[in-house]
Amino acid sequence: MNIEKSLSGKAGERAAARYLEKKGYEILKKNYRVSGSEVDLIAKKDDTVCFVEVKTRGSDDYGLPEEFVDRRKRNKIIRAARIFRADEKYIDLYARFDIISVIYREGDIKINHIQHAFEG
Repeated sequence: MNIEKSLSGKAGERAAARYLEKKGYEILKKNYRVSGSEVDLIAKKDDTVCFVEVKTRGSDDYGLPEEFVDRRKRNKIIRAARIFRADEKYIDLYARFDIISVIYREGDIKINHIQHAFEG
């Protein structure tokens, strides 16, 4: 099977969730949608709730995956995070915004977890 055809954002999100769980995070939500915004993963570790944007690519030939999280996307994630924290009773926990880039190359997966990728 051609890796490019089997590559999907959902596969990258699954890989990112497994990565976070191995690092001791609890996955609270996947694909959280509210008010026209979406957060790929919401995870908790200790006293921090992490709002994670996952970017998946087949290569970095045209730039690193994390470079594709623009201001508009960041603002949508921040808006969704505010709603989630209030609705889900996590308002007292610290909020952090991370990006996880996933690159599938020649059957290998490379994950880069960027903590504190942007401020909310």
